[in-house]
Amino acid sequence: MSDPVTVDANEFGYLRVYALDIAPEHARFLREPGAAEQLLGVEGLESREIEIFPVWDLEGFGLHGYLSEGCGIPEDQLDAEALDKIMGWVMLVRSAAFRGKAMDLTLDSRLEPVGCYREDRTDWSAEPLITKSAAPYSAPRTPPCEARSKAVRIGFAIFSIVMIALIAGVLWLIL
Repeated sequence: MSDPVTVDANEFGYLRVYALDIAPEHARFLREPGAAEQLLGVEGLESREIEIFPVWDLEGFGLHGYLSEGCGIPEDQLDAEALDKIMGWVMLVRSAAFRGKAMDLTLDSRLEPVGCYREDRTDWSAEPLITKSAAPYSAPRTPPCEARSKAVRIGFAIFSIVMIALIAGVLWLIL
């Protein structure tokens, strides 16, 4: 076991990467529910936010490419040379796995921390629209269409006739 790693409450947008020092035949079992929790020394994780896979599954892409392109980690946070040296199994744990709770992780000795990376966020800020057409209720008011009113009246009349005939037919069968 190693020193505890603290996860703050309501942590958002971080991705922790761990290299696994484990035999491949045992690593496949780490995808079972609760296995990652045992390695991290905590309970109550969201298993959908944890990925465990062998690096060789990322053919031609590599762990560096997966983190930058697939996970949105900015290039300036990644050490391509160090990431390319990792050859075995890895475990990725997103902040959402902790469900907004503060936790102290006690890492198993088979886990080697690779890094904790901040995912790139989308900037949703924008300048307010200051145009006449963006103002509320700025669309021109259109008078009701006479043809549409006539079609609604005809449709209602047909519906009424069909309903009256249906009710009359049911009453005729009952009586």
